[in-house]
Amino acid sequence: MNRLISLLLFIVLSASTGFGQAYQDGEFLKYKIHYFFLNAGYASLKLEKTTMQGKPVYHAIGKGHTSVFSSLVMDVDDRYESYFDEQNRPLRFIRDIREGNYHKYVELLFHHDKNMVQVIDHLANKVQHFQVPTGIQDMLSAYYALRNVDTSKLKKGDYISQDLFFDNEVYHFKMKILGREILHTKFGKVRTIILRPYVQSGRVFKEEESLTVWVSDDRNKIPLRIKAKLLVGSIKADLIEYKKLKYPLAIVK
Repeated sequence: MNRLISLLLFIVLSASTGFGQAYQDGEFLKYKIHYFFLNAGYASLKLEKTTMQGKPVYHAIGKGHTSVFSSLVMDVDDRYESYFDEQNRPLRFIRDIREGNYHKYVELLFHHDKNMVQVIDHLANKVQHFQVPTGIQDMLSAYYALRNVDTSKLKKGDYISQDLFFDNEVYHFKMKILGREILHTKFGKVRTIILRPYVQSGRVFKEEESLTVWVSDDRNKIPLRIKAKLLVGSIKADLIEYKKLKYPLAIVK
């Protein structure tokens, strides 16, 4: 349980159809997570406009926590924050996670002119610098950046890729388009694109192709459902609440 909520926030990545920014100030998404048939916890994503060094930026906040029942086994209270500009370039990222007795508080500062990320470990009082490729994203800014990718001409079998910086490493994240289908949700029947994010097998996931994500087939491109096969059991997350989407959800009449 100690990594499931954190992984959900990493998994919730999606792609959009190239109509400019697919989100707006005040957007809020909330997910309910099930492990086997148990309510394991919740995860949420909130976006707001603010300023940083006198310039307009977006501030994304991702939270994950276990349910009352799951917290009896492992209490998880994770918080992720990302500040990125209107060109979707990450400027600052904060990872503050509490999982049982484990606590990690790390801050990333992005220097795009030098292709460098400064990593500040506040608990260990340690600062490191890493060279990164052009166009690097943190795990939250990537979610919003990928929603602005033009996928209108992509078809089944095509791939979407993005470089992410996470845990002092550059991840060459990629997703495969599996197709499209109508998904039954609490909001009604919704048109979706089915994606297959590739993940590292062996630590938590059963295999590289353990994940399947359904995102709305509209201008929002928000994840509606996530399923994953784990080394032990499976996990499922469904969208249970949304606010201030920029465009109407693709509900089938």
